[in-house]
Amino acid sequence: MWQSSLLLLSVLPVAAQEAPPTPDKAWNLSLSPAPAARNALTSTARPALDPNHVYTLPELVDVAEANNPETRALWERAKQKAAQAGVERSALFPTVAAVASASVNQYPLFFGKFYHENTAVFPAIVSLSYSVFDAGSRRARILEAQANLLEADFLFNDAHRKIIFRVTDAYYRLLDAMSQQGAAQATLQDAQTVQEAVDARYANGLATLPEVLEARAATAQARYEIASIQGLQKIARGGLATALGGSPTSEFRIQDVSNESIPAGIEEPIETVLERAVARRPDLLAQLALVQSADAEIKKARSAFYPEISFFGDWGHSNSFGEQKNYGSSAQGAIYPYQAQVNIRWNVFDGGARRNALVSAQAGLKEAQEQAALSRDQIENEVWTAYTNLKTAQEQHEAATALLEAERESYEAASESFRLGVGTFIDVTAAQRELARARSALASARIQLLSSFATFAFRAGDPIRAAQH
Repeated sequence: MWQSSLLLLSVLPVAAQEAPPTPDKAWNLSLSPAPAARNALTSTARPALDPNHVYTLPELVDVAEANNPETRALWERAKQKAAQAGVERSALFPTVAAVASASVNQYPLFFGKFYHENTAVFPAIVSLSYSVFDAGSRRARILEAQANLLEADFLFNDAHRKIIFRVTDAYYRLLDAMSQQGAAQATLQDAQTVQEAVDARYANGLATLPEVLEARAATAQARYEIASIQGLQKIARGGLATALGGSPTSEFRIQDVSNESIPAGIEEPIETVLERAVARRPDLLAQLALVQSADAEIKKARSAFYPEISFFGDWGHSNSFGEQKNYGSSAQGAIYPYQAQVNIRWNVFDGGARRNALVSAQAGLKEAQEQAALSRDQIENEVWTAYTNLKTAQEQHEAATALLEAERESYEAASESFRLGVGTFIDVTAAQRELARARSALASARIQLLSSFATFAFRAGDPIRAAQH
């Protein structure tokens, strides 16, 4: 959103912009977006979702990964870091340069009168320069660039991991709304059946008017619940479309796996999961790469305390020509100049710049290490929370399954008693309400269990498993 705002501001005319007149009122911006802004805001391609295709979760993930700008931005960042590592690595090799030039000069010589002299020189030189010894400065810069590349690569992988999780979470939210609608439809059907039975009994003088009104109210309540759930389903569908990089108004269908088999539970000890998460999570690995980068920065700062030895040499060929017009004489020659030199540079005094640079680098390493430790603690807590929520979701799913079976039997018994005239309508409506709650609870518990599996895998750094096969 903020990128779009910056883009909009970049194309608005600002020549006559002034400060707000008073502090008590907002700045009145009466400008409309320029055509360039409108075109830029709509230039990014969005996925075209087929309304007739039933998308599986892996297909939705593919769509999101192909259309998410975050992965493309981090990919470009990783390419920059790779190129920078190549730049630093090139410092290990000598630099060779070829230079060719030409110069023509005319100037007077004064010996009682003016004599003009013309000279022309055409040199061509090949020069070589190489840093022979730098106390490990180049190697430290290479290690730092490689660590920064690792960090960029890990963040790129982490972006994909987060996209997969966001799509999965939105997918299960939509499935939850769809399951709730299915449960509400079953409740509506039960309410309509009861209402028809009560209307028939009332027509035969076996039911009272309050019972008829109560049955109609139950049916109306069921329709109200469906309308509410349909609104939530539209919101959930828009959230999933946004996670895919599309418009929230997109129309598409998803595979309903709410009735598929539940993945097997987690049997391994939590300690094993914690160790795996610390070893696999790309966000922590990226933080550890920053520790390596900070350590290389210390090596680079220490190398500044030592002398640097470099070599420079060149060899070339030079043609020259000269003449004096007044005497009519001229001369030309060709030489092969060369030079070689070894330079030793050692900063003896710099006002404490090197010492402060080393202190700063050492503090940066400590900061990176503490940040990595903080990330490790957060990851372990996230894994433990996800593990506990998964175990809780499994227990809730088992309890909701048993609850639905019990409420279904209770409702059937109350309906049969009412049909035979030995039960009251109040018993039927009470059983109907409890059955509706049990249906809704089981639908939510089932989707919550599937979502908990995905969350646990995400926190542990494992591939996210889906219910479909």
